[in-house]
Amino acid sequence: MRHRLLVPGAAALSLLLAIPASAADFTPGAPGVGDSYYPESGNGGYDVSHYDLRLKYQPKTDLLEGTATLLATTTQDLSRFNLDFGLKVSEIRVNGKKATYATSGKHELEITPATPLEKGKQISVVVRYAGKPSELKIDNFSAWARTPDGGVVAQEPDSAVWWFPSNDHPTDKATFDISVAVPDGTQAISNGVLTSQSSKLGWTRYNWRSDKPQATYLTTLAIGKFDITTDKTANGLPVLNAVSKDLGANEGAARASIERTAEVTEWLEGVFGPYPFNSVGGYVPNVPAGYALETQTRPFYGKKAFDRGANVSVVVHELAHQWYGDSVSLKDWKDIWVNEGFAAYSQWLWSEKEGEGTAQELADYVYAQHPADDPFWKVKPGDPGADRQFDSAVYDRGALALQALRDKLGDRTFFKILKAWPTEHRYGNASVADFVKFAEQKSGKPLAEFFDTWLFQPSKPAAAATKSTAQRSFRAAQTPVAQPKSWKQIAATHDMHVQPHRH
Repeated sequence: MRHRLLVPGAAALSLLLAIPASAADFTPGAPGVGDSYYPESGNGGYDVSHYDLRLKYQPKTDLLEGTATLLATTTQDLSRFNLDFGLKVSEIRVNGKKATYATSGKHELEITPATPLEKGKQISVVVRYAGKPSELKIDNFSAWARTPDGGVVAQEPDSAVWWFPSNDHPTDKATFDISVAVPDGTQAISNGVLTSQSSKLGWTRYNWRSDKPQATYLTTLAIGKFDITTDKTANGLPVLNAVSKDLGANEGAARASIERTAEVTEWLEGVFGPYPFNSVGGYVPNVPAGYALETQTRPFYGKKAFDRGANVSVVVHELAHQWYGDSVSLKDWKDIWVNEGFAAYSQWLWSEKEGEGTAQELADYVYAQHPADDPFWKVKPGDPGADRQFDSAVYDRGALALQALRDKLGDRTFFKILKAWPTEHRYGNASVADFVKFAEQKSGKPLAEFFDTWLFQPSKPAAAATKSTAQRSFRAAQTPVAQPKSWKQIAATHDMHVQPHRH
């Protein structure tokens, strides 16, 4: 008897392929992305594309009420997944259906949807919550700072857990709509463009939009009473700056500094290429902070940045981050040099442009200030460790590496690389290793050993004492300017590194 082999038709084959995964195939998403320094940061199993935050904040009581809607795509068959969040949740819905949830760890919110979620599906997650952010302590720390007339959140490497649920790692960027209601007479400032403003029943609602990918830690909120100015760059980019009305003696210096934002942005476009976002600006709230942060499109500046007078250098630093750190973000927090080394070097370029000491003179000065046995050289900018992530050496030695690269490649190739990197990696993530390969590709030269010397060896590079450097130093010595005029101001910026929250 002959047997026929039955081949399923297209319709039958389609049905076979559509058979859903069994219950055993659905597994929980990871509670972290496995970051080298902060393994609990972020979560696995999904990728967020958009956050819609609808908030209400009462400055008198520090009560924040919110509804966060996350749009995401699953990257595995999920039985449950995590969000990073610390405030009290009252309800969660996944795809419109109520979900169960529990808390774990220091800031993990475990969500179990009514039905498992198949890989590759678009999902919506709605989280209703309320709480007083300043009372939320993680490792005895809060990223939310109360002010006399409101509150501010701007912190690195994480800040979102104090005010909205998220996949809190730079590798999962998303667009944002942030709508905030505050009492009349109070303002709410956030990232991007103010799309609308309306008042009703004693409350004013501000609606902000960031339409380009944005990391969660770069998302900021400032509530208070500000003097706000608006402008446009030569290319028509909207500029919005804000200074607290009760800043005190630093108000003049703060305003004189951040009001140069448009000018600095236009200059940086010449160095790094077209500005990558839909707006630019900055804000200075009344918080006793000793740091500044590159919150996307609208950097935060602690008022202490202006204790010694105007400080345009710090504005240059934070705006440079819009290309290096915000548009092109790190893959892992160990890759901090791809953020800070370039932002610090941009300050040297600004000094050079302003005629207040060339980048080479500044490099020579920094190199000479640290003898070979100085602990400064023990810090490896390419992987400094979580405890030294924001050490001054990451900034200063990181900038030295770039000046050494400039010496090695010449200005034409060096500046070509500076502009090409944020253009070709726009809105993405990259590592130190990625930059090394990129520089080799663009220059046509082997650079691995060079970068290893400058970024990964715990010792003072001898390469700085080259003949050309010595000649430049000798020429500088012929003119009595041992210390570039701008160095004290630039050094003041390095006293303002972010005090990171440790998981």
